Amino acid sequence: MAIADTLTTSSSLLGSSVTRYEDVANAAPKQNEAMGQQEFLTLFTAQLQNQNPLDPVKNEAFVAQLAQFSQLEALTGMKASLDNFVGSMSSERLLGSASLIGKKVAVANTAFDYSGQTESKGVIALPEGASGVGVQVINAANGQVVRNLIYGPQTPGDFTFTWDGFDDNDALAADASYRFVASAVVNGSTQDVPVNTVATIRAILRNAQDNSIQVEVDGGTTLALDDVLRIAQ
Repeated sequence: MAIADTLTTSSSLLGSSVTRYEDVANAAPKQNEAMGQQEFLTLFTAQLQNQNPLDPVKNEAFVAQLAQFSQLEALTGMKASLDNFVGSMSSERLLGSASLIGKKVAVANTAFDYSGQTESKGVIALPEGASGVGVQVINAANGQVVRNLIYGPQTPGDFTFTWDGFDDNDALAADASYRFVASAVVNGSTQDVPVNTVATIRAILRNAQDNSIQVEVDGGTTLALDDVLRIAQ
């Protein structure tokens, strides 16, 4: 078969996923399916010209149609303006939130980076108080417990504790990512309690689906900026 014959092969002989250039070039242009102001006025004029002279449409009906179309057009324009406004505000929030990078924030049950230079803090909510609290410092990579911290009775409220970076053998722990696991004796029973770890904000992200702002902390954990209740140096 000649090359020219190959190029002009009927599209019926081609696969359903293959489209010839000739089919695209000769295709009729797609019409705009949305009704704009000009299309509405054309339709409105045709309605006036073709109405039944023995039973004409009342003026109030025409006025109502014009009012409804004007209201719809205004709402459509308002929606577009609001979408643009929300998009610009999200960009401004992203830039404004960049100043939070490097700040400390409390995040529930997340890992934190320890470099041997600063102490690490955690906060436990104890609305009923506790007869005793136990905290384990665990290497996030291998799950090894490096330190057991035991505390006595605590009054109702937030209990803040500090890990100085030393393990149970009084040796300085290696630079790594760690996490806190805690339990408390409440009303005579021992129960696991979440620990809000003070971690450092490493990055600011924007969710492409809803334009919400998120923060990324030590260990790669992300949370919505609206869920952050406390930010510190």
